[in-house]
Amino acid sequence: MNIKDITLISLMAALMCIVAPFSLPVGPIPISLSTFAVYIAAGLLGRKRGTMAVLTYILLGATGLPVFSGFSGGIQKLFGVTGGYIIGYLPCVYISGYFIKNVDEKKWVYPIGLSLGTLACYTLGTLWFMLQASVTPLTALSTCVFPFIPGDIIKIIAATTIISPMRKVLKLSINI
Repeated sequence: MNIKDITLISLMAALMCIVAPFSLPVGPIPISLSTFAVYIAAGLLGRKRGTMAVLTYILLGATGLPVFSGFSGGIQKLFGVTGGYIIGYLPCVYISGYFIKNVDEKKWVYPIGLSLGTLACYTLGTLWFMLQASVTPLTALSTCVFPFIPGDIIKIIAATTIISPMRKVLKLSINI
């Protein structure tokens, strides 16, 4: 890793720390811009550096910094009902970043990669929620997935629209 990599990873982790705490509580799982920041990290940094940025964000939150939704932090947040979604950002950024890197010339495919990453986050988060809340799969999906699909579609469209131009402005190489 070089200084450029460390700087980009730090900037993406900082972006997540800035946007994720602002959230709308709509039940046990709040609406936030964290997934949008994860999508941007995947698109700009790729799977490896993007994963390092997300891991940095998670570790900062786990140490107690108020970077999770609702300006919360601490390791207990990772063991609560939303913990699976926070940890789910890791496969989300990895899958999305891998997919985007491998189809860079076909930008119309970006939403598919981001959707696959989101599916991984939903899966891990929903399974964790079911274990923590002792609810049925249908209840968990009704609480934790279905209400968030429209917002995540908007975030995926927005991320898809800005990833390519941002990569050009930042002059990021294709080898991410």
